[in-house]
Amino acid sequence: QVQLVESGGGLVQAGGSLRLSCATSGGTFDMYAMGWFRQAPGKERDFVAAISRSGRTTNYADSVKGRFTISRDNAKNTVYLEMNSLKPEDTAVYYCAAVRALGGLGNSYYSVQWYDYWGQGTQVTVSS
Repeated sequence: QVQLVESGGGLVQAGGSLRLSCATSGGTFDMYAMGWFRQAPGKERDFVAAISRSGRTTNYADSVKGRFTISRDNAKNTVYLEMNSLKPEDTAVYYCAAVRALGGLGNSYYSVQWYDYWGQGTQVTVSS
């Protein structure tokens, strides 16, 4: 059973930065593609970023492209989300997700249904 624990959320001013971490356990980390999603109050859980097993392939939502960077350290069993130039509309609970994958991200990386394991979420609040 794979366990995912997010950390690093908090309150930041617009234009600032945060680094989220997702620590994993209970599985073979480099067998999993990883994703970040976010959910604001009253809204659907939306795709933010995904990274392949090797880290060679990344994909981003248009809304965060150029501002956020997903990365992974397979030696530490951890995936990260560096968030820069934060905007109030980035305010949400951010969730880490994992799914066993064969190689690249394919064509389902943006879908919540593709992922089998989820963390508890960490709150990110961006003030104006």
